[in-house]
Amino acid sequence: MNSFSTAVIAMMAASATAFAPSSVSESSTALKAGMPDRMWDQMVDKTERSASLPWLPRAKALDGSYVGDVGFDPFYLSSIPKNFAGFIQPPSWEETEGIDTLYWMREAELKHGRVAMLAWFGWLATDGAFGIMMRFPGSIYSVESIPNSYNAHDILVEQGSMAFLLLCVGLIEFCSSAALVQVSKGELDREAGDFGLDPLQFLKGKSKEESDKMKTREVLNGRLAMLAFGAVSTQAALGEATQNFPYF
Repeated sequence: MNSFSTAVIAMMAASATAFAPSSVSESSTALKAGMPDRMWDQMVDKTERSASLPWLPRAKALDGSYVGDVGFDPFYLSSIPKNFAGFIQPPSWEETEGIDTLYWMREAELKHGRVAMLAWFGWLATDGAFGIMMRFPGSIYSVESIPNSYNAHDILVEQGSMAFLLLCVGLIEFCSSAALVQVSKGELDREAGDFGLDPLQFLKGKSKEESDKMKTREVLNGRLAMLAFGAVSTQAALGEATQNFPYF
């Protein structure tokens, strides 16, 4: 009898708690109310789908204003709100308008793409892929001294040639950064990656449509070159048998 009474009292108490206010729910609601808006809501346009990834919303920064924009940004890196001017000049020096994320990324994409196009051609050319062995004059650059492109880096570091190359690259980077400093101050209105270098006048007299078409080709070829250089260097590193052209 006592056990039965105990069971009835326990059931009544459990039923009563269903009508009591939930402190856990209130605490959770209060916590959410005090949290800032999700950054995700600021990074995507929920009304549009990505052109290249239609199952994802469009990254807000990829609005088609840049040539070569196909909407591919699965991690939404282009829409992260950040001022990249601090990478080239400490913010404490002076106040600037700043450099937004997409501008900085397009600048980096073009620079890496151009370097990759030169690097891919140079890797194959020094290995004789185009019918002739393209090397600098001098015995230290001969096939006997540097058998292939894969081994060139370590050998040239020991020779000291890479130190001179590093100095040249550092000087170019220092000078080109001046343009970005001017952009961050609002003193220079330029497209990302545009250094006015067109010695063969490819863009001279071209309409905007023709100019954009050529700029799109540069972006697409640069992207392909980055993949191609990564592929050839990886393939060459698989073993001694794959270090020379055609790398298999």
